[in-house]
Amino acid sequence: MRLPHFARIGETALRLWRCERGAEGLEKLLIVGAIVIPLLGVLIFFRDQITGFLTGEWDEVIEDADAYDPDDPGSGNDDF
Repeated sequence: MRLPHFARIGETALRLWRCERGAEGLEKLLIVGAIVIPLLGVLIFFRDQITGFLTGEWDEVIEDADAYDPDDPGSGNDDF
């Protein structure tokens, strides 16, 4: 009685193996994964350096904003 059940599972698996309708979607998924996974690895590996860089830049923006005086055109940092 179990043999027909396993035979149906085998037939279904074989049909899925031969079906090419999902191949394009799978290819897109693999390409995205090939880009995203290494990028995520780089971001994780360099997270301390990235955090330090962004924190330093943000602190500089805050300091320039605090030093800005709208009444004094020479105030602030004009590093354009």
